[in-house]
Amino acid sequence: MSYNIPLFKLNFDEKEANAAAEAIKSGWISTGPKCEELEQMFVKMFNVNYAVSMSNCTDALHLCCLVCGIAPGDEVLCPSLTFAASANCIRYVGATPVFCDIIGPEHININPADIERKITSKTKAIVVVHMGGFPAKMDEIMEIAKKHNLKVIEDACHGPLSEYQGKKLGTIGDCAAFSFFSNKNISTGEGGMFITNNKEMAEKARLLRSHGMTTMSYQRASGHATAYDIVELGYNFRLDDIRASIAIEQLKKLPADLQERIRVRKRYVEGLSQIKGIVVPFADNTEFVSNYIMPIVLLNSTKEKRDKIRESIHAAGIQTSVHYPAIHKFSIYKNSSTHLPVTEYVTDNEITLPMYAALTDEQIDFIIKTVRKSLNE
Repeated sequence: MSYNIPLFKLNFDEKEANAAAEAIKSGWISTGPKCEELEQMFVKMFNVNYAVSMSNCTDALHLCCLVCGIAPGDEVLCPSLTFAASANCIRYVGATPVFCDIIGPEHININPADIERKITSKTKAIVVVHMGGFPAKMDEIMEIAKKHNLKVIEDACHGPLSEYQGKKLGTIGDCAAFSFFSNKNISTGEGGMFITNNKEMAEKARLLRSHGMTTMSYQRASGHATAYDIVELGYNFRLDDIRASIAIEQLKKLPADLQERIRVRKRYVEGLSQIKGIVVPFADNTEFVSNYIMPIVLLNSTKEKRDKIRESIHAAGIQTSVHYPAIHKFSIYKNSSTHLPVTEYVTDNEITLPMYAALTDEQIDFIIKTVRKSLNE
């Protein structure tokens, strides 16, 4: 189906095309100078000590688990209201995801109280997802982690440049992962970034990113080394310079793009707050955030009603989505003992509306009007 108002639009122009072409013309298209440039931009813009470019966010999360020492037999607490990669990364290292509920429809991030309830002698870490780029309750989570000697991994794939009490998301826990997937705030098709303030973690991530090799091809080609050793069982999680060159242009555009998204969200919240029967998650947020998505949650509703309302919105030419199906309901994770009532309600009754900087006031007003009409049908 063709939509007049899509869910997302790429913020691309000739700058990305020219950057990719220049990388190709340079003769070096694998991991090289553009990846290094992108990493240094992250270090500066995110006020973090170390950044390691990655093939995607899932691989960055995998490395987060490895550098935090998570291993078979360990348990890691995480939300179920997120994309599957946030839990899959735990399984990759042989550990067990323990799913925690969210706070509520008004704050769809992991509930610190449920984190504390589910800590056992096997618990090694917490994976925190900042849904939509809105910060989780990090003060409470970090206090719990300190009390129980747990590592904190921030899945910040939704939140580039989002802040929590003056700190950039991804710089509060032990390490973090960002996504450059095609519909993210920074888009290269595939790609990601690992960040940390811990030198040992950064060095291990950089080593494991490329087969556990002590030097990389670009270093050898540049004359900085002539040989290498393999000192750990690593992976091929490298980003290439073509995508890095695109990410550099995207990162340059990001601050202005996020300012426009603030405008879009403000108009949404003003209009949607007048509609009975829905909640806008994080409506009271005052932090600077990325506004990656625009979720609403229906009240006193059912999955069937939600789906019918989505169909009505689609019929008006507006694309919507759902963020996300509950991970603990997927066949691979299904466990009869896992019961997350708030998560289950929200995943059955959430609708994601279009969100991108180029949305006009008229389009936003039309979406709000359509949502109101669809609710009353």
